Amino acid sequence: MSWAVLIASGVMESVWAIALGKSEGLTHPGPTVVFVVALALSMLGLAYATRTLPVGTAYAVWVGIGAALTVIYGMATGSEPASLARIALIAGLIGCVIGLKLVGGEG
Repeated sequence: MSWAVLIASGVMESVWAIALGKSEGLTHPGPTVVFVVALALSMLGLAYATRTLPVGTAYAVWVGIGAALTVIYGMATGSEPASLARIALIAGLIGCVIGLKLVGGEG
């Protein structure tokens, strides 16, 4: 259960990061509300996951998922450049997240 919550929290990290950018310094109400709600859900999920997973592993997975999804979103929408090198590096990051799950880490 902790891994599922952690993955969902990583997705929420990406949501709040994207919403933060769209809020333009928290000046647009809609994206600001999305930012605050997603941030709270993301932190609550990370806190829950660290009850049974080592904090270092949980944090690395959480950040990895959030960063990968945020960059993928940016490349898909054209707000970030896409290149084979960037795609390969994001794939490597995702591989590392999967690797952390495969080697365990439940306390």
